[in-house]
Amino acid sequence: MGKAVPKSIKSRVEILLEEFPEKFGTDFTKNKQVLKDLDFELSQFDSNRIAGFITRTKNGEKE
Repeated sequence: MGKAVPKSIKSRVEILLEEFPEKFGTDFTKNKQVLKDLDFELSQFDSNRIAGFITRTKNGEKE
């Protein structure tokens, strides 16, 4: 079984990676901090899921 990620999270991540590709990297904590710095109104749960999916996406690009 894989990890299910809702479409709402995937679409937000696509938009964020198109607009700010250089700000995000392969470190979860730094990605979470970038989301806080960008002043998005996100719950802690959504922030963690978005930062985690960005991290997984960036790690996939690296390989």
